[in-house]
Amino acid sequence: MLAALGLGAALVLAFPPFGGWFLAPLAFGGLALLLVRSGVGLGALVGFAFGTGFFLPLLHWSGIYVGALPWILLALSQAAPVALFGALAALVSRLPVWPLWIAALWVAQEALRSRAPFGGFPWGELAFSQSGGPSARLAALGGAPLVGFAVALSGAFLAAAIDRGARRSVRSSGVLSIAAILVALSGLVVPPNRPSGRAITVAVVQGNVPRLGLDFNAQRMAVLRNHVEATLDLAERVRSGKSAKPDLVIWPENSSDIDPLSDHSAGHLIDSASRAVGVPILVGAVVDGPGRNLSNDGIVWDPATGPGQRYVKRHPVPFGEYIPMRSLARVFSTKVDRVARDFLGGGRPGVLAVGPARVGDVICFEVAYDGVVRDTVRRGADLLVVQTNNATFGRSGESEQQLAMGRLRAIEHDRTLVVSSTSGISAVISPDGRVVRRTGTFTRSLIVESVRLSKQSTLATRVGAWPEWLLVGTALVAACVAVVQRRRNRRRQA
Repeated sequence: MLAALGLGAALVLAFPPFGGWFLAPLAFGGLALLLVRSGVGLGALVGFAFGTGFFLPLLHWSGIYVGALPWILLALSQAAPVALFGALAALVSRLPVWPLWIAALWVAQEALRSRAPFGGFPWGELAFSQSGGPSARLAALGGAPLVGFAVALSGAFLAAAIDRGARRSVRSSGVLSIAAILVALSGLVVPPNRPSGRAITVAVVQGNVPRLGLDFNAQRMAVLRNHVEATLDLAERVRSGKSAKPDLVIWPENSSDIDPLSDHSAGHLIDSASRAVGVPILVGAVVDGPGRNLSNDGIVWDPATGPGQRYVKRHPVPFGEYIPMRSLARVFSTKVDRVARDFLGGGRPGVLAVGPARVGDVICFEVAYDGVVRDTVRRGADLLVVQTNNATFGRSGESEQQLAMGRLRAIEHDRTLVVSSTSGISAVISPDGRVVRRTGTFTRSLIVESVRLSKQSTLATRVGAWPEWLLVGTALVAACVAVVQRRRNRRRQA
């Protein structure tokens, strides 16, 4: 149990802001070694200990301003599927070629976490630790699930090599060690994406917020004015020849927490900024309605015609943007009442015509969900944009972790990806996953960068979720075979 806790904590070091991507297969290999031929009950305990050791430090940013209890409950809820993985992994480790089945089981566990409960929470998937490693290129073939499978398989092969070495099977141990290395480096055979298509100039405005924490939006008009003034500064720089004229401007999530569609003063301020810069602005806004509810929107604001196309965030964050089972949640934390009005999710992918680009807009945590991003590219997006607001997470590693997800999505779909954050990190990421430009946190910043649009589709975009479902199906078949074999063995012993 102590070893599992330590290995879970070691896996955290593979993720930003630490970035030791090579530690992911080593940590997973250690977990697999603990589970080989263990009992089902012990496997579940070991899995839960590993998940707890991993998610508690990884998600510490979730409790910075709301207290320790919600953070601990979130971490334990994410560790529970890892306990199920541990129990099943202990079973399939008795089958031939068990590293394959254990790696597939890990993908199945991540598939479960990313969908349930309340729509799931994919944070901490193995793939998101690999944006700086060679395995990241596999995302262009099979998305995040294939990357996670490769990391897990490499670690499982390493565990098998150590297990065989302990049994003095030197030749098998050597073969398995080579297999672990080859799988870990398999992404190198996938050629990196090369920027192609029409070049346009994108401006990213990071207006910053008056204060850190949950009360960042207490001065909603100040946040809006920050973004308006930064855009007016951009317009002045263009007029003086100090900056290239952009084709479109991207504002972040919550850049206008005052509904600009119903509040005249907010709408007037955005109008003035759009007319000054002379190009459309993609505005992140909180919009009133329907009824007592709210929506988190990306609004295309044209300098001539004003507000136009809108994307309504499809995946509002439970306990952040809406409160499931509010009366029960209030027992654990009265801070749930800070979310006085629930946000409703939209029903359509965020493909918006913004100037010359067809923007695939995803808002904040949506970048973690495979299908939300993929749907925009399949609907014709030639540029990906992540509008986000990380002010509620202070100076924690949350912003770096989210940026790593954006890097993987750029590779997965062969698209330039632009991150626009209220308080940082904002960035421009090329289709090969490189961060071309980025800002710091809690500063007013401006990025003006030439990027290329892309119409071509990767294999991952075309096949969609099929690699994930194939691996989940493989894991379920292996688990069923292991259960049947266990029952037969018990009958023989009886």
